Amino acid sequence: MKTLVLGGYGNFGARICRALAGDPSITLMIGGRNTGRARALADELGSGAVGVAMDLASPAFSDELRRLGVELLIHTAGPFQDQSYDVAHAAARAGAHYIDLADGRRFVCDFPSALDAAFRASGRVGISGASTVPALSSAVVERLTHQWRAIRNIDICIAPAQTAPRGEATLAAVLSYCGGPIQVWDDGRWMSSPGWANPKRVRFARLRPRLGALCDIPDLELFPSRYGVKNRVMFRAALEVGLTQRAMGWLAVLRRIGLLKQPSRLAALMQATAPMFDFLGSALGGMVVRVEGEDAMGRPIRREWHIAADDDHGPEIPCMAAILLARRLARGEDLTPGARACMGLLGLDEFHPEFERWGMVTDVPAEEVLDGASAV
Repeated sequence: MKTLVLGGYGNFGARICRALAGDPSITLMIGGRNTGRARALADELGSGAVGVAMDLASPAFSDELRRLGVELLIHTAGPFQDQSYDVAHAAARAGAHYIDLADGRRFVCDFPSALDAAFRASGRVGISGASTVPALSSAVVERLTHQWRAIRNIDICIAPAQTAPRGEATLAAVLSYCGGPIQVWDDGRWMSSPGWANPKRVRFARLRPRLGALCDIPDLELFPSRYGVKNRVMFRAALEVGLTQRAMGWLAVLRRIGLLKQPSRLAALMQATAPMFDFLGSALGGMVVRVEGEDAMGRPIRREWHIAADDDHGPEIPCMAAILLARRLARGEDLTPGARACMGLLGLDEFHPEFERWGMVTDVPAEEVLDGASAV
């Protein structure tokens, strides 16, 4: 399968390219505006990989995909928060499957309604959010709550390592909602809360406790209806260096009072200055998913799942779903044509070989049966 990774020499794209290079069922193309960087990575990887010049903003982008014979397009060129669906439409017109790593709430949540007809017409599949959220997060929730009668609360927190490579596009994405209003399902109704404000202490199995603050991601909107969550869906990010976490909180305050209109413009500055604080952190990051509800016997119950990634391997996690789905498509596995958010496509067991490949450790503590008071 001729597979083009758009943004293939970037922070996440290069990881996907390295994972797919040498796969006998894939012919790898590394695409981006910087032809030199694309070709340099292709030369490094070998195995028939090629670097190609691609401009996603070009009116001829779809024609170029067709000329190259692209059968699968993996879109990693974020941030996705303010992107249109032009790349996905171009893939559909060119008769190519499409996968992206988007974590923008509107981008992922509106993707099926905007693109389903186009991908059905082309007989191809379009998948948005093939990343940590909602691909991995939904796989974890479905494993933890298997055969439950009801889900009451879902709480998720990611905790990146301070020294892990960070891309400017990723920083721009998280800054875009810093201090902005975020709609959250809480206390059984929709409420508005400011992003990156009001941090809470979060516990992890193999990391020290951190302060985590609200982030705007697709799960906040997708999970309440998909899982019939009765009370709360929450997603937080917990930076390792407390000073950095508090700085994000102050940026949120400045935006809320009107002194900082567009925090995302600070992404380049933060990208340049963040390494100054690396000595205060480590190479260990992780994630936790906690769920509460009623098990198959109707008992109030709590379960949780943890993952710890050392040696700055945490950024491999957002790439895993796209890698797994690309391999499945390349092997000829059928996926129903149409467009969808990446939920229910991958089971948690499918991620485990990737976790092991990078020395990541998962923990699932014994389930906790709650008393009546704890379950409220």
